[in-house]
Amino acid sequence: MATLLILIFVLGYFFIALEHNLHIDKAASALITGTLCWAVLVLGYHEAPAHLVDSFNDFLHGHGHGDHGGALKVFFEHRLLHHMEEISSILFFLLGAMTIVELVDAHNGFAVITDRIKTRKKGRLLWIIAVLTFFFSAALDNLTTSIVMISLLRKLIADKPTRWLFAGAVIISANAGGAWSPIGDVTTTMLWIGGQLTTPVIIANLILPSIVCMVVPIGIMSIRMKGEVERPEAKDPDEEADPTTPGERNLIFAMGVSGLLFVPIFKTVTHLPPFMGMMMSLGVLWLTTEVLHRSKNDQERKQLSVVGVLRKIDTASVMFFLGILLAVGALQEAGHLIASADWLRTALGDVYLINIAIGLLSAIVDNVPLVAASMGMYEVAAPGTMDAWMANFVQDGIFWQFLAYCAGTGGSALIIGSAAGVAVMGLEKIDFVWYLKKMSLLAIAGYLAGCGVYWLMFGMGA
Repeated sequence: MATLLILIFVLGYFFIALEHNLHIDKAASALITGTLCWAVLVLGYHEAPAHLVDSFNDFLHGHGHGDHGGALKVFFEHRLLHHMEEISSILFFLLGAMTIVELVDAHNGFAVITDRIKTRKKGRLLWIIAVLTFFFSAALDNLTTSIVMISLLRKLIADKPTRWLFAGAVIISANAGGAWSPIGDVTTTMLWIGGQLTTPVIIANLILPSIVCMVVPIGIMSIRMKGEVERPEAKDPDEEADPTTPGERNLIFAMGVSGLLFVPIFKTVTHLPPFMGMMMSLGVLWLTTEVLHRSKNDQERKQLSVVGVLRKIDTASVMFFLGILLAVGALQEAGHLIASADWLRTALGDVYLINIAIGLLSAIVDNVPLVAASMGMYEVAAPGTMDAWMANFVQDGIFWQFLAYCAGTGGSALIIGSAAGVAVMGLEKIDFVWYLKKMSLLAIAGYLAGCGVYWLMFGMGA
């Protein structure tokens, strides 16, 4: 069972990594991988590791089941639903965030900022784009921010080679900006939702390494860039009618960003899961748009309503996360993640080196399953633990903080290493090899510089 489980997982990753070459959406591969892993786990129970057998025996004894087969079915259903509780929380959070951002975009709300960019100088424009991306990513998320910024670049830069360089800068800046915010990157969100990290610690301890991660590559790029960008030809203003007024755009933009920023506050005050705050923000914005556009015709209302926007949501990405997290849950149940944790501790023996390795690996393997695997490999240690190694794994411990940074920014080394990179690759049709030659070393330089800053902040005295 153990070998077959790993084989299915590796094969599934092969199809996910080569989705553009095979023309098979990674969501399909992830869903098949996740469900097959659980099927193998259930059907191969007779070869299950000792800890799983012990858990089943405890379950059998505690629930008084006389029918072994029926008890087995209930036991694995119970284990699956245990994982689905956490998975569902993440998926509903993402759905809410994606809907809010799409609603703002439908109202052309991001034009509030983008219309104010007037400069044509490449170096100055690069810094503006990078800084905007960095902070947008922290307030929204890196995937959505990348999509928004690529739309902006198409309005600002006409020639493709220059736009590709800026797009590469967007990937690096979006991943760096998402790492220090609880809602900026799905991996940081997972650690935040899972209780490994709290909002004040994420922001206070990761913002400086993240800034350095962005500044180093952007600084090198800006030195190399000379001249001015060529703007696309202006379109006829009557060619495309805007269904919203400036007042409506400003209102929805302000409410959308405020709603996203409200989520961590809601969690801190109520101690409810973050997706509840996101649903609250979405509900308020939904009600506002319904009232705001009630006098418009049906076609305009449909375009600007949540019901209409929901059709634009990237549901495939949500299905991908579901499949991957299911697969990781099966590996966790089978004991593979615990074995991997022991191997990493033996081979590297240092939480900083372990996280740096995880971050670089996330450029090849998606960072979502890597963080999910790390959460399964290492449990949150009890506060005040005297064991020096386990002290790194308490809530807000060094391991979890550095994992958020490394997993969030290490994927920039390759264009397929992050959700932001994959989105930009699809939108701009950027070649994998081009990014490898032009951007990878810059991204790695920024990543390692940020790692160094974090170590200087917390590792020197250890």
